[in-house]
Amino acid sequence: MTEMMRAVEITEAGGPEVLQVCERAVPDAKPGQVVLKLAYSGVNRPDALQRAGLYAPPPTASDLPGLEGAGEVVAVGAGVDGLEIGDQVCALLPGGGYAEYVATPAAHCLPVPKGLDLKQAACLPETFFTVWSNVFMRGGLQAGERFLVHGGSSGIGTTAIQLAATFGARVFVTAGSDDKCEACLALGAERAINYREEDFVDELKAEGGANLILDMVGGPYLPRNVRALANDGRLVQIAFLQGPKVELNFAQVMARRLTITGSTLRPQSDLAKARIADQLREKVWPLLDAGTVKPVMDSEFPLEEAHMAHARMESSGHIGKIVLKIS
Repeated sequence: MTEMMRAVEITEAGGPEVLQVCERAVPDAKPGQVVLKLAYSGVNRPDALQRAGLYAPPPTASDLPGLEGAGEVVAVGAGVDGLEIGDQVCALLPGGGYAEYVATPAAHCLPVPKGLDLKQAACLPETFFTVWSNVFMRGGLQAGERFLVHGGSSGIGTTAIQLAATFGARVFVTAGSDDKCEACLALGAERAINYREEDFVDELKAEGGANLILDMVGGPYLPRNVRALANDGRLVQIAFLQGPKVELNFAQVMARRLTITGSTLRPQSDLAKARIADQLREKVWPLLDAGTVKPVMDSEFPLEEAHMAHARMESSGHIGKIVLKIS
């Protein structure tokens, strides 16, 4: 390895234009870690929040954005078993993915699924860790239940649709255009609701209510989600694109025995993330190997055009995942 690498840093809090190419030292592999030479990195909403100054990285993490990627193991730290130099993996990253090299816990690495290339594999970790931990581990989705996911055409949404449908749930989604709705139906959704033209509350209530809702919108969606839930339903909140604060009548929550929960992935412990990785390896990676579930790709940008990738993501015009080509 060289001593220095190309990276994209956040020069100050602001819009996509604050992302600038820089030179940084190549990280070392600490005990329990590996260093990856990245081929591709995924672009995610938390990257944009960090860029805007709204989502600070943990104290021990790199200040560079980038929470997932795929590439080759080029260094192995003390105490690492099961990975060797030359292995190709995808990985959940603590940060630092907008760079040629990144250090990450070995326990957060997963093999590149059969039939997928590194570009596709780079899109898996952040979304699959998030969906599995929130929809299945925290939300407890069961076969036959009615599941509503907002933002169905996003990376999270396209992943949630496929996994929920594969495990036997009835999947309902919201999306902002007819094209996006069609894409969601093609992935296995039973009903796609264009939120610009229809009320998802009415649609779900007509079906008996949602047993589980996965929401990343927040704001005014919170009381509407409560109304859309069936008795004993669960709401899992993973982001707040329209704000974290809203007035809510908790009498409905109590009378109808509703559960409101949520999580963010990045602040969780390395052990918690390793446990999610173990479940993915056992229960989800065989589906990827078989081609039953696949990442949905939107667009690719070179590392030096990370600002354009962010602009694309924040336009909400994309369907599926956006990636940076690193090397």
